[in-house]
Amino acid sequence: MNASDPSAPDPSATEASAPEPSAPDPDALDPDALARACADAMWAEDVASQQLGMRIVDVGAGRATVAMPLRAEMLNGHGIAHGGFVFALADSAFAFACNSRNVRSVAYACVITFLAPVGGDEELVASAVEQSLVGRTGTYDVTVTASGQVVAEFRGTSRTVGGHWWD
Repeated sequence: MNASDPSAPDPSATEASAPEPSAPDPDALDPDALARACADAMWAEDVASQQLGMRIVDVGAGRATVAMPLRAEMLNGHGIAHGGFVFALADSAFAFACNSRNVRSVAYACVITFLAPVGGDEELVASAVEQSLVGRTGTYDVTVTASGQVVAEFRGTSRTVGGHWWD
């Protein structure tokens, strides 16, 4: 309290800090809500995807859609999207899909087929869908589109590495 104004806050008093947000209870969430919580936790640590301008469009159990604007510095000497950036987008969608069940997973093997060139000023969209999940191994197909046209198909195999996004 301030002596000249009894209603003013006391400048020597410290404010109580806001409580930390509580971690979600994985057992209380439906599978899609758990997938979103896992994606949010993963995204917070995914500097590479953030720096490439990616954003998560949708995520659910065993699936994820991620978009990325194609920037001038992502074009190769032919004036089309460098395959490494298309691969990076597909790989990120794959990563969010294979980690959506709250079991930490990494890529074990991946292959991509480039089907059509993509010029500048496009937004690439990668949609990953789980095809199989047996034991520690999952298989995911990712379709990459630009302006509704399929430009690449990616198949990724994941392997769980132990641990969870939320306990």
